[in-house]
Parts: sequence; structure tokens; C-alpha cells
Amino acid sequence: MKLKKLMAFMMAAMVALSMTACGNSGSESSSGAEETTAAEEQEATTGAEEEDADSEKDAYVIGICQMLEHPALDAATEGFQAACKDKFGEDKVDFDVQNAQGEQAMCSTIVNNFVSADVDLMLANATLPLQTAAQATADIPIMGTSITDYATALEISDWTGATGINVSGTSDLAPIDEQADMTMELLPDVKTVGILYCSAEPNSKYQAELYAEAMKEKNVECKEFTAADSNEIQSVVTSAIEQCDALYIPTDNTIAANTDIVKNVCVPAEIPVIAGEEGLCAGCGIATLSISYYDIGYKAGEMAYEVLANGADISAMDIEFAPQVTKMYNEEICKELDIAVLDDYEAIEAKEE
Repeated sequence: MKLKKLMAFMMAAMVALSMTACGNSGSESSSGAEETTAAEEQEATTGAEEEDADSEKDAYVIGICQMLEHPALDAATEGFQAACKDKFGEDKVDFDVQNAQGEQAMCSTIVNNFVSADVDLMLANATLPLQTAAQATADIPIMGTSITDYATALEISDWTGATGINVSGTSDLAPIDEQADMTMELLPDVKTVGILYCSAEPNSKYQAELYAEAMKEKNVECKEFTAADSNEIQSVVTSAIEQCDALYIPTDNTIAANTDIVKNVCVPAEIPVIAGEEGLCAGCGIATLSISYYDIGYKAGEMAYEVLANGADISAMDIEFAPQVTKMYNEEICKELDIAVLDDYEAIEAKEE
């Protein structure tokens, strides 16, 4: 009897110890879970703080690809940078300005480097940089400037005023019909006008077609003369002056970089040139209906601010144009060719030799 009681007592003690051990194990597990939860909460809080810090950018990085060095394109870049500094603040925007020196391969290298660096926005200054950038990325916003016609440059058939992709910007297209009027105003006896441009620039061809249509209405014949590159300009201009009374040059980057060649052929032959913009006119023209490239660059900068700072949808932003145009003339060449200019023309300085 005593033995049975002793065994029962021992059994009860073992059960109690077992329950205590289980209780302690549960307590330790609960404590561990609480510690894990606290650590996870701390990690989440730290991550959120880091994310908030990242969202407050020190400065936006904008890559600028300019086709070549030229007064008009230089002015557009300057205007763009000025607008960005005015809108963002000088310490809130950094620029990586690269010049393609007129080379397609270099243009591609510059744009691809911008894509690899994941810049916040690209400025494409001229048609080829725009085309190259649009092919390189569908994600990074691209602002164009010094582009004549975006539909032509990007091969958009159903043009509505906006590109519908990650591209918008400003156009350097001056009213072509008014350029035709200027031609007749200064050269009333002209019968045949040669249109000179680089065949590799689609926007130049677009302007050439518009100008030819406008001059046809004035019963003036137009002939196109195209150079594939700078090496062909002299021979092409020489051929043009043998067949025409005057030349018209649209906003063409290749010709704009080689105005000395045009001037040296045309001025001795007393063939006047109507130019598509001020830089061309300063180099080889008698007159131009010019826009301000600084102004269109500035407008592109304001548009970039709306995209980056205010979340504007770049694909729906209409292409903007210069707010005004100005009649300008090259005093030096007009005197050499004995061409009288009306009082409403503004004199510009000829290009320095």
C-alpha cells in the first residue's frame, strides 16, 4: 500500500515537472516572437526612412546631346539651362552637356551613356540627337529643341500635335510662307530659286517642300540641290548658282556649319541667299525670318520642369513654337550685292572670319 502511494506521488511530480517545462518553453517562444516582431518593425521603419530620403533628390541630372557647335544650337542649349536653373533652382539641377561634333556614331555613344547612367531627362538639341534618343529609350523623358518637324523626324503619320511617346519639346520652324514673301519683297525679279540642303536631314527636306509650294503660288520655279555631307557643298553650290537667280537654305545643320563655303561661292557670283535662321544669315545670307533659339531652348526647359517636378505627361504635351519671328538682314553682304533692305528689318552682324 505504501509502495503504491509512493509511485503515485512520483508520477504526479513528473507530470508537474513536464507541464512546467512546457510552460517555460512556450514562454521563451513567445518572447522570441516578440523580439523578432520588434526587429522587423524597426527594419521596416528604417527602410521607410531611407526611401523617403531617396525620394528627396539632391539634384535632377539632365543629359544634353547637342548635334554640333553652332550659334543657333548653342543659344538653344543656353536657354534650356537658364530655364531649368530658374525653375528648379541652380543647386537642384545638374547638366551633362555633350557635343556630337556632327557625327552620328558619337551621337549614339552619348545617348547610350545617358541611358546607362539613368539620367532623369535628356535634352536632344537637333534632329539626329532626337531620333537617336527616341530609339535608345522608351522610359527616360526626352525633351527636344531645334527640331523643325517632329512628325517627320519621328516618322509619325497620324500627327495630333503631341508625339504620344516619351518625347516632347520645341520647334524651330519659322513660317515658310512668310519666308517666301520675304524672298519676293527683297528680290522681286527672281525667276528661279535653288533650295540648298543636306540630303541626310529630313527636316530640311520638309521645309524645302513647303517653300517650293509657296513659291509656286508666286509663279517662281524652285530647284532642289542637295549635298550628302560637307565635302559636297562647294560643288553643289557651284552647280546651283549656274542655274538659279537666288538660293534658299532652310534650317539645316550641315549647311549651317559650312556657311563660309556658301558665301565664298555665292557672293563673288552675286547670287543672294535667303536663310532659314539668323546663324545661317550671318554666315552667308542677305536676310532671314528668324526665331530666337534661346527662346525655344528656354521654353523646352520650362517644359522639362513640368515633367520632372510636376509630373506632367510628356507624351501628351503639345510641341511648342517660337513666340515671335523677326525680319533680319546681313548688312555686309547686302552692301556687297547692292540690295536695299526695308526699314522693318533688323541688322545682324556677319559671321566673323
